[in-house]
Amino acid sequence: MKLWQKNTTNTKEVEQFTIGRDPEFDIVLAPFDVLGSLAHATMLESIGLLTREELQTLKAGLKEIYQEILEGKFSIDPGVEDVHSQVEFLLTERYGDVGKKLHSGRSRNDQVAVDLKLYYRSEIREVLDAAKGLFDLLISLAEKHKGDLMPGYTHTQLAMPSSFGLWFGALAESIAEDMELWLAAYHLADRNPLGSAAGFGSSFPLNRSMTTKLLGFKEMHYNVINAQNGRGKTEKVIAFAMAGLAGTLNRLSDDIIIFMNQHFGFVKFPDNLTTGSSIMPHKKNPDVFELIRAKANQIQSGPQNLMMQMTNTSTGYHRDLQLLKETTFPDFEKLKDCLNITKFMLEHIEVKSGILQEKFYKHLFSVEVVNELVLQGMPFRDAYKKVGLDIEKDDFSPEQTVNHSHEGSIGQLCLPEIQAKMDQALAKFDFSAIDSSYEKLLNN
Repeated sequence: MKLWQKNTTNTKEVEQFTIGRDPEFDIVLAPFDVLGSLAHATMLESIGLLTREELQTLKAGLKEIYQEILEGKFSIDPGVEDVHSQVEFLLTERYGDVGKKLHSGRSRNDQVAVDLKLYYRSEIREVLDAAKGLFDLLISLAEKHKGDLMPGYTHTQLAMPSSFGLWFGALAESIAEDMELWLAAYHLADRNPLGSAAGFGSSFPLNRSMTTKLLGFKEMHYNVINAQNGRGKTEKVIAFAMAGLAGTLNRLSDDIIIFMNQHFGFVKFPDNLTTGSSIMPHKKNPDVFELIRAKANQIQSGPQNLMMQMTNTSTGYHRDLQLLKETTFPDFEKLKDCLNITKFMLEHIEVKSGILQEKFYKHLFSVEVVNELVLQGMPFRDAYKKVGLDIEKDDFSPEQTVNHSHEGSIGQLCLPEIQAKMDQALAKFDFSAIDSSYEKLLNN
């Protein structure tokens, strides 16, 4: 039985096709659906559509269901269309006709929209926590290995001296800058669509400012049509944020895969963190980082996937929007898994010292020698030519040391400044308002 059903039913084939993967995603949305219903019921009582007693009954029932969800005891019964229907059916079954009043003034369109917004805020918070853990480790590794020199590459060719401190610090700052994309995503997720109903508002005197405050939203989508059109737009911005952070993980993973190669041998990991070959006993394969690299690339395809899906959708709700979840939900889980396993692996990384002491890397110091000649008074172009000719004649024997002291270089990593950049970015996310609002909803 469906909430909208009258005297006809869908054929099994149509029902299975239209429902798709929604049941598995609806279980994820269940706690947020209850929170949205608690706020909506409170608002309905304030405008006279529920009595005080009815509100108390609904609140008790919704809190009971919420607890069942947390305990893993909640499920969507066979034949029930979605999580919204299941919650309403449970309330009606347990408490009578008052359960049928909960849907006054809303549509499943704005109901699922607010569920998604609450879910996105929660997922963004978890991603930020995981990203912060990885960032802190990278800062620590940068400080620990600031004196360990390594080759720097351009065009995958030997270029100039670098250091592990510089490399770890670069990845840390990249994550800090990725937070700006997440802030844009969070701002869109932190806007309340509840009260837009099917996308055109309601003849009931809904108090949308009240539900906005009750759910801890910073503001609402004011225009009810825009509230519906925001579906897809919010997901695209989230997808770009995920792609940005995934791009950082992709580069980190690809670097480590190369650095682990025996021709490089810059880093290694304990045997129990690598895999072997069924035929080659010497192998230590970087499977974890290869999978991170691949999963990060899958996540980076998300924005294009969602943009193509939203092409040619006119104003208003379309069933196409249901499929947004098939990209967004799994990508959140994939990204959190990649962040956590990257941190776990880097906690065990072993860095080789003294790499640039080998004569093989002497050409890395060509720019150092050119600069030294310039400091002695030789014009740069003449110094460049002299060093180039010395290299061609194999008459180049530089001092294999570096003296980079400017901001952001090997000798001055600016780790406190990068830390401050991350701290300032994270401070812009106000999760305390959400926590306070949820506590009031569930405890009053």
